Amino acid sequence: MSLHEYIANVIANNPEQRISFSEFMRLALYTPQLGYYCQDKLPIGKEGDFVTAPEISSLFSQCLARQVQTILQELPTKDILEFGAGLGTLACDLLLYLEKENTLPTHYFILELSAPLKQAQYQQLQQRCPHLLSRVVWLEELPSALTGIVLANEVLDAMPVDIIRLYDTHHEQAYVLYEEPHFKWHYQTISNPLLQQQAKQIAATLDCEVLKKGYVTEVNPYIAPWIHSLSDSLKNGVAFIIDYGFLNTEYYHADRSQGTLMCHYQHQAHSNPLIHVGEQDITAHVDFSAVMDAATKAGFTIAGYTTQAHFLLSLGLLEQIAHTTDTLEHYRLAQQIKYLTLPSEMGELFKVLALSKNYDLALQGFNRLY
Repeated sequence: MSLHEYIANVIANNPEQRISFSEFMRLALYTPQLGYYCQDKLPIGKEGDFVTAPEISSLFSQCLARQVQTILQELPTKDILEFGAGLGTLACDLLLYLEKENTLPTHYFILELSAPLKQAQYQQLQQRCPHLLSRVVWLEELPSALTGIVLANEVLDAMPVDIIRLYDTHHEQAYVLYEEPHFKWHYQTISNPLLQQQAKQIAATLDCEVLKKGYVTEVNPYIAPWIHSLSDSLKNGVAFIIDYGFLNTEYYHADRSQGTLMCHYQHQAHSNPLIHVGEQDITAHVDFSAVMDAATKAGFTIAGYTTQAHFLLSLGLLEQIAHTTDTLEHYRLAQQIKYLTLPSEMGELFKVLALSKNYDLALQGFNRLY
């Protein structure tokens, strides 16, 4: 059975003949063996549909490793937990850097839902640092008591979101119907009280003229539960969330009236999640205000928030190529730095948020004001 058929059956078996968009997105991305992230085809890298910062340049990992090292030196127990470790590139880079600095973690935990990605991670670790493989532990769930560092690079953007449409008179939620052979949109008045409240709060920040035309945006129902689970697990240390997104004042801006939902199919971006089901990535930008709000309620301290460019530059990104004498190598690294830091690339759209628990020391990556 194809994923298309599977989701069509789910909708057919639903008494209301529809499912919320967040449920559609969850099925499209995470259905075992069929979902986009659960197939044998790897989604990340040159052969996939998108490339993450660790795949673009090891300079990203080296800067992050500097920050990780200073924190680990201050903690009684030294563990690292990475959510969704991609191809394992960041894990390898960090472990090799920390080995040189005599600051290796006791464990490098990886929480990964995709079996093919787990295999890719194991293969890369075995190739690049086989002597450190014994420190790597793959988990199915968060540990009950973690002291150390949590890394979540491009994790929140892959969480399913609800889509809502706001008007000056009422607010609607997006559902998905199936009319063979196509999936189709269906909007109806929001019935969920929590989503209704969130819709009202967003609408209150928008001009009436904007609402008259209908304002489409997203709400992530998984952020608060995820943050609370993370807080329950992390007893002492720092969590770094690195992703593309905005604070709510910019996220729910009048000019962003069609939301931020995007699909990535064979390195091409478009905005229709109802086609290429299981063959394309579906993402939405992160509302970092919502993440911070959930974090403070869950007992975290906001230890820093800045752009990726500011974070990497504060951690010596430019100094890493200052002594490179080979002209071609210097040019190659300079191009990577541009991609990581320019506003037109990843520099400003990507943000870094640090959440701490029982850790009060300043973090070097947030030295530059934002």
